[in-house]
Amino acid sequence: MDLDPNVIFNMTSAYLAEDLGRGDVTTQATVRPALRGRGRFLAKQPLVVAGLEVAEAIFSNLEPGMELEAFVYDGERASQGQEFARIEGLAQVLLMGERVALNLIQRMSGIATLTRQYVEAIEGTKAQIVDTRKTAPGLRLFDKYAVAIGGGRNHRFGLDDGCLIKDNHIALAGGIREAIQRAHQSVSHMLRVEIEVGSLDDLKEALSFGVDAVLLDNMPPEKMAEAVAWVRSQPGGDGILLEASGNVNLTTVRSYAETGVDLISVGALTHSAPAADISFKIAPM
Repeated sequence: MDLDPNVIFNMTSAYLAEDLGRGDVTTQATVRPALRGRGRFLAKQPLVVAGLEVAEAIFSNLEPGMELEAFVYDGERASQGQEFARIEGLAQVLLMGERVALNLIQRMSGIATLTRQYVEAIEGTKAQIVDTRKTAPGLRLFDKYAVAIGGGRNHRFGLDDGCLIKDNHIALAGGIREAIQRAHQSVSHMLRVEIEVGSLDDLKEALSFGVDAVLLDNMPPEKMAEAVAWVRSQPGGDGILLEASGNVNLTTVRSYAETGVDLISVGALTHSAPAADISFKIAPM
């Protein structure tokens, strides 16, 4: 997954406008305009780095042409105490962009680090870790990029790129059959139709009306294994994508992966990942 430089620039410009307002009064009052400095990004914990392009865009918004020098690239590990990137430019610019750059690179590296832990926890199984739409408004692109950098896969980016029939859709449509039939009548053939089920009975009903994927929600691993075995035993069952969701954490994720599901969606990757502990130290040149 690549980030469009123009999109990054525009997004970070808006973030800077929010933080700077009418200007950084402290920096303008205390630091000489012509002074140049060097900023160093330091990992204060072991982490997977993510967001270097985004951090660079923050500073180049303020001083065109600024380039970040990376010693560890996105997707690679940085050890505790390691300097993994640096940037040089006007000291005032480094101070004005410091907080926004840190906020983003800490968040993105935190997501990438947590994702890598989930991916490593299920090594050797066929399952893959995927994210959800549980992202901070305005940050979905960066959040999902960080998941991909950490080794996970991206689920839907928005409501317009996939048909996922959940419990509320089923309740409002009038049942599983009605929801599936309406989806088939209106959804483009280019989009996969997936339905959420919480029991074996609901799963059997859903498959009888034809779906491309099933989200097995909040099932204990032993019940999920039973559901997976039943689907695979049906004609064409090997072609049904099976996704596990609910009650998944680093302690339980492998037990879900071993049920034979294809995907394990983890909302915590983006809504609960702790920000990575990173510092940005600036020195005069």
